[in-house]
Amino acid sequence: MTKIIKKNEAELDSAKSADAGVNEAKVVAVKAVAGAKPPVEDVEGKGERLQKILAAAGVASRRKAEEIILAGRVQVNGKIVSELGTKHDPTRDHIRVDGKLLKGPEQQRYYMLNKPRGYVTTLNDPERRPTVMDLMEKPKAGPHGDRVRLYPVGRLDYLSEGLLLMTNDGELANALSKAAAGVEKTYLVKVSGVPPAAGLEQIRRGIVIDRGRLDEVRAGRRDRIVTAPARVELVRGGDNPWYEVTLTEGRNRQLRKMFEEIGNHVEKIRRIGYGALRLDVPPGEFRELTPGEVMALGRVAKGKKVVPKKKTPEFSMLKAPVKKKPSFPRRSGAKPGGRVRRGPAK
Repeated sequence: MTKIIKKNEAELDSAKSADAGVNEAKVVAVKAVAGAKPPVEDVEGKGERLQKILAAAGVASRRKAEEIILAGRVQVNGKIVSELGTKHDPTRDHIRVDGKLLKGPEQQRYYMLNKPRGYVTTLNDPERRPTVMDLMEKPKAGPHGDRVRLYPVGRLDYLSEGLLLMTNDGELANALSKAAAGVEKTYLVKVSGVPPAAGLEQIRRGIVIDRGRLDEVRAGRRDRIVTAPARVELVRGGDNPWYEVTLTEGRNRQLRKMFEEIGNHVEKIRRIGYGALRLDVPPGEFRELTPGEVMALGRVAKGKKVVPKKKTPEFSMLKAPVKKKPSFPRRSGAKPGGRVRRGPAK
């Protein structure tokens, strides 16, 4: 265990040196581009990009909207537009997709979902596994009576559970997903075996882990990065303890990788906090956020500090361990669930 920790400390120093060199290269690149003129499409015309208008109207995600435009399926004022980057005014221009006139942007909606284990955080799964969209079955009526197209903010892997944001507000979703926003995400984590104190301290300071998926190898070598500092507090002790861990990143399988680096396998993960939000709905259920909660998400997306409620909801806490009922020795002659036989009276 000591060898693993010392090895990780050496990798940490090496990775920090490499990061410093990368940062210097980025500064040089930024200075070189600073004098360049912006693209013509960014300065000419007024309005919004066509793909953004389609996404806001609930037609498709922005990436899918680009494919729809390139396929020549979009008309603006009677003319087919098949180029990306054109700007239009959705309040004045007549925009049609497959001949159907857009009715304007959808009403923005925000939901908290308690994702159970065994669901994939995606809109469609090629393996036909249950997805989080299966849990959002109730219609979300927009201002025109249409079904609002929701998508998840960030991800929880197949075996993880807990708080997941669902929205159709693309701008807020992108702002929250950026690492620069530093949005705090809090988890309850159960690990196999008791981690060493030195290993937990490594996680708190920042630990070297594999970048990307566990099975990825780039250029014949493992790509390693240093995680941001994390808060780690013991919630329940024992042979397989529970910890409350707060991260400001969202790397692929980050929690599992961090504990694997110090020699402990992660058995369970439940996200209980996202910014000022705390998980307060049962597994598989969801609720719409209040205007105040949406405002708090907007603040945290801009890097501003928010404070969660002091009272911890039921679904953000561990259940009390089940106490075993005391077992009493069976009396002689007694049958399970029956009466005790007595001998004949003398």
